[in-house]
Amino acid sequence: MSTIYYTASSLDGYIVDENGSLDWLVTRDIREDGPFAIEEFMAGVGSLVMGADTYEWILANHPGEWMYSQPSWVMTHRPGIVAAEHPVQTYAGPVAELHPRLGEAAAGKNVWVVGGGEVARQFVDAGLVDDMIVSYAPCTLGAGSRVLPMRSEWSLVSSAVNGDFVCAHWRRS
Repeated sequence: MSTIYYTASSLDGYIVDENGSLDWLVTRDIREDGPFAIEEFMAGVGSLVMGADTYEWILANHPGEWMYSQPSWVMTHRPGIVAAEHPVQTYAGPVAELHPRLGEAAAGKNVWVVGGGEVARQFVDAGLVDDMIVSYAPCTLGAGSRVLPMRSEWSLVSSAVNGDFVCAHWRRS
């Protein structure tokens, strides 16, 4: 089992723009059967965790049934944000205490740190992220939320082009 931060980024390191929008991302071409595609990645995911802003974006942009079959957590101090029909747990505490639960729920598969950047920062800062896979879009945003708002060191494992994206797999140094 690995804990993986799988995400996308603008060339200048933002995951959402200053308005909280992902329009810059979802309008780009990416091949579902290409390198680093989400389907293949998801086949190895056993559980996932995200922040409240990410959950609320999913809620607003993908209403209805929960889009993931894996056990899911939202890190928030607002447990009431989870829709009644979503099988999602909330958690407000240190990531080091949540991580064993994520690993157990993953049942030998990987834990996906969905994000956003602040949630990923907490996991990286605690030494719990093994790998980071980032798909870089050909744009700059100039402002917004950082993909990983901290200093950290990584080693490149592999890279490839998929549609409009340059994708890179990084391992914690």
